[in-house]
Amino acid sequence: MIDGRYRDGRAGIDAALVRRLVAAQFPQWSGLPVTPVEVDGWDNRTYRLGDEMTVRLPTEAGYAPAVDKEHRWLPVLAPSLPVPVPTPLAKGAPGEGYRFNWSIRRWIDGRTAAPERIADLREFATDVAGFIRALQRADATGGPAAGAHSFYRGASLAHYDDETRRCLAALNGRVDTDQARAVWETALEARWAGPPVWFHGDIAAGNLLVDDGGRLSAVIDFGTSGVGDPACDLVIAWGLFSGRSRRAFRTAVDQSPATWARARGWALWKALLCLADGIDAERTANHRRVVDEVLADHALFA
Repeated sequence: MIDGRYRDGRAGIDAALVRRLVAAQFPQWSGLPVTPVEVDGWDNRTYRLGDEMTVRLPTEAGYAPAVDKEHRWLPVLAPSLPVPVPTPLAKGAPGEGYRFNWSIRRWIDGRTAAPERIADLREFATDVAGFIRALQRADATGGPAAGAHSFYRGASLAHYDDETRRCLAALNGRVDTDQARAVWETALEARWAGPPVWFHGDIAAGNLLVDDGGRLSAVIDFGTSGVGDPACDLVIAWGLFSGRSRRAFRTAVDQSPATWARARGWALWKALLCLADGIDAERTANHRRVVDEVLADHALFA
């Protein structure tokens, strides 16, 4: 997530463009003010449209397939889930110099999750686990099979094998690469054997909203969602939770040891990639912490 107030114009998208698109394609809303949201994502730019709606525009071609996917499937999933998810109201087409489909959704109140905003982290962990379990129970018939649209979340970790091994070589001497390699190879061996289920693909603090009481109030950004292996949705165990809250999450989400092995692989891949390539350098210490805790978890449970 980035602070959107100071980045209007990123990826060639600004409030003026949004106003033109809305006026041309949805004139019934053309008189409403358009303002950047305070906390924005990277894959998409998001703007408030009046008080009750948002406009969401992909920043690159790789993120564009999410518009049609979310427009089709979020209304199908919503009744099965314990907290609100984005409600698509309209789908826009390319125009005004903008190349991709875009969407208008209903505004959801809440603030992105952070430890200082969460009243009880163990209770929050249980609520997040409940959301994941409900999502897995949703009817997956006809859902979008994991692949390029989900950036291979929900697919086999083998897709990222070469990249992970490159990162391990680059990080030799900076992390325990022998143990990390063991974690990765265990994850590759623990193949998903169950029926495909719905996964979110990016269950992370920035996509979880909390209310004023510090409880989980909504889950947003289903751009990497799909149907396949749900292991990727467990990565938050090391991203946000620790100690008692991690144990509460593990118990409530109730996944198999093999699924947890693949989840460790997903968490390790992302942390190693960020460390090796200098992605999100300001969070280097957190990436190192994730690597250390994933390795410790492997030693405890493998």
